[in-house]
Amino acid sequence: MNVSPGMEQFIDTNILVYAYDRSSGGKHAIAAQLVKACWENGNGCISIQVLQEFYVNVTRKIAHPLEPQTVRQIIADLAHWRLHLPEANDVLQAIDFQQLYQLSFWDAMVLQSAARLGCTQLISEDFNDGQTYGAVRVINPFRGNEKQA
Repeated sequence: MNVSPGMEQFIDTNILVYAYDRSSGGKHAIAAQLVKACWENGNGCISIQVLQEFYVNVTRKIAHPLEPQTVRQIIADLAHWRLHLPEANDVLQAIDFQQLYQLSFWDAMVLQSAARLGCTQLISEDFNDGQTYGAVRVINPFRGNEKQA
């Protein structure tokens, strides 16, 4: 895992879900450590979209869903990170990214949020590890840790 602690890191939904889903095995341990490091280093970044997706996934789509009030508190805490609040121009740029990079629209929105916050790292397993989109480089923290994950 080539995560650089001094850089602004945009954390994708899947990483947050694994961090709080204790049934996700080795991925849970890796993601939880990553989120803990973001708290300690003060370099965690997310978007409103990520918070929304996180809520839906951990209250409905994991093996042992979390209680809505528990997730509400987690989101209240995560709201202290650098948070991107998309505007209409961000949607337009995401459309351009979608076309340019052949991404889903929602992945393009995540990429746009990372770019808007000045993040140089997008921590996700949903993009191609090591790929660079403008100034944003994707890091899959589970790559190379397949035995643990």
